[in-house]
Amino acid sequence: MSLRLTRWFDLHTHFRQGPSVSSYIKAHQDMGCAGALAMPNTQPPVARIFGPETSDSRSIESYSAELKEAGAGAFEQLIVPLYLTRQTTAAMIREGAETGLLKACKYYPPHGTTNAEHGLPMDDLIGGEVFKAMEECGIILCIHGEQHALSGPDYLDSQQNAETRFYQERMPKLIKAHPQLRIVCEHITTRTAAEFVAAAPENVGATITPQHLLFTLGHLIQGLKYHLYCLPIVKFEEDRDALRKAVTTIGQKKFFAGTDSAPHTTKAMACGCAAGCFTGGCAPQLYAMAFEEAGVDLFYAIGSTLFERFLSFNGPEFYQFPASPKSFIMEKAPSQTSILETPTGAVTPLPTGMGIELTWRITQ
Repeated sequence: MSLRLTRWFDLHTHFRQGPSVSSYIKAHQDMGCAGALAMPNTQPPVARIFGPETSDSRSIESYSAELKEAGAGAFEQLIVPLYLTRQTTAAMIREGAETGLLKACKYYPPHGTTNAEHGLPMDDLIGGEVFKAMEECGIILCIHGEQHALSGPDYLDSQQNAETRFYQERMPKLIKAHPQLRIVCEHITTRTAAEFVAAAPENVGATITPQHLLFTLGHLIQGLKYHLYCLPIVKFEEDRDALRKAVTTIGQKKFFAGTDSAPHTTKAMACGCAAGCFTGGCAPQLYAMAFEEAGVDLFYAIGSTLFERFLSFNGPEFYQFPASPKSFIMEKAPSQTSILETPTGAVTPLPTGMGIELTWRITQ
């Protein structure tokens, strides 16, 4: 049995920089991906709109050219957000919007994840000229929604965590101050975030990763399966259930695919573990498995429509570009992922690192 699906868009992924970029892009194209939003937390970061790369920053212009040269020119859509730093100005936003090069900006909490040290507190942006310019120009704000600078117990416990605090304390202030700002709450992980987005105005949407639909903190801790370690970290069963409910609600248009796929050639280090799950080559299969675990029969019209809307249509609608005119086929059959060999080293896909078999495979 097989499904013919509209080619999809990964609206949150990491292609990094350097000689392995082409390997990561090809892995996406091999899984029916028609385009991507490529994260700007490179080294150095994408913190300007125009101009060549310098020692301390890339520009959207230069990084887009680098990605296209590595194979992303074959994508139907490629979006590179501007990394919001203390050097970002309203004038930059307006100029980037006028040229059409700037489509989105990325908010990172300071030190919140890989290469996030250039970020600034959300309170420094709410009500400010940068967000006002984005609101006026229709530029999307992509948010890593976690509160920064928390102690260990405040960062994660059974009642509250960095994400729930952000959506309870920061997001209401942001929406009140900037009611027309288009916002994507990226890689949400909690019931709090899912319910917030579902109840928010139509200009607020969210991406959800395959790992947060499939796994919980118990899967990570049992055996210390560090290939599942990502930020925000996987949460509890009630959170996973809320995410599954969000993506499988009939007619929903707010939630869409964004894998946060993050390749690391060295995952475990002496000082800790690099954050990020690599799902290049296997994300649609993992999403399909998650939908099935949520009780969706993908071979019934209602089930396949739900899945395709999440995977292929909601994201383009929110970002206001056309869905792909092309399709790809997934077959219900066991398959295995394999180590991705790149010029800078081997990258382990999440299923390989977890020791699990896929129940779907992409045939074309």
